[in-house]
Amino acid sequence: MTRGGREKDRDDPERKCIATGESQPKAGLIRFCLGPDDQVVPDILGRLPGRGIYVSADRAQIDKAAKKGLFARAARQPVKVPDGLSDLVERLVTQRVIDLISMARKAGDAVMGYEKVKDWLTKGSAATLIQASDGSERGKTKLHPPEGNGGFIGVLTAGELGLAFGRERAIHAALAAGGLRTRVVEEAAKLAGLRGHLPTRAGGHDGGVTAMKDT
Repeated sequence: MTRGGREKDRDDPERKCIATGESQPKAGLIRFCLGPDDQVVPDILGRLPGRGIYVSADRAQIDKAAKKGLFARAARQPVKVPDGLSDLVERLVTQRVIDLISMARKAGDAVMGYEKVKDWLTKGSAATLIQASDGSERGKTKLHPPEGNGGFIGVLTAGELGLAFGRERAIHAALAAGGLRTRVVEEAAKLAGLRGHLPTRAGGHDGGVTAMKDT
């Protein structure tokens, strides 16, 4: 399994992380490039022109690359690294996950709410269970994620998950197989690395107010 949340495929293009020196599939890496002013720019969509510089989707590795001048070394020229680069990357990846789930919802491939998610799980329509990291643990354990890779995502807060569905908050959601699911799983795995924890079944963390239900 790669950091990007899928099985490693020998046909996947690989790139070397400038912080770890290890090569891995691009799905588990954050691409950076240089802007017109030689400032390091996160290329979350992987579409910006210019030579790509890759760092593992891990806050510690991005901080290491920024502090030790690894971006300049990789670019072979002086560069400008913005303050709080890892925070910026986290915000951008968070928004990317929200946007992808929203797109899946509009395509009919995502639902939210306990009863709808439970129905999808019962019928086998759900390939991935998504639960808010700050949701009630008691309520979340009543639903069981589908088996297989990428069956559970628990890295978004209730407020963030709610944004994907045009709601104030959401605790439970599900994705159907196909469509945008693979991309959601990959980006959510990156976000987990950037937030310093792995997406687990419990999906919780110690901070924040517990969100009790979908609204």
